[in-house]
Amino acid sequence: MSAVMRAKMKVHNVQKHDGGAETLQFSAVAKSEAYEGEGEDENNTYALYTPTADLTMYVANPALQGKFEEGQEFYLDFTPAG
Repeated sequence: MSAVMRAKMKVHNVQKHDGGAETLQFSAVAKSEAYEGEGEDENNTYALYTPTADLTMYVANPALQGKFEEGQEFYLDFTPAG
């Protein structure tokens, strides 16, 4: 089954914990500086339809630790699990 919704999220904070685990904080993308011309870009389009979203994720999987950096952007697909 295909995704019902796609969001574009940006990593705003990576907090490292003892033992290597990390807490990742994401929020919906938004253009922070002024637009030139039409003001159209992908982040503007995503922000139009999902203007606000926050996600906090605790990552304990050693294979994923250190893979996320502040400022990176990711697509988040919502696909029904059942």
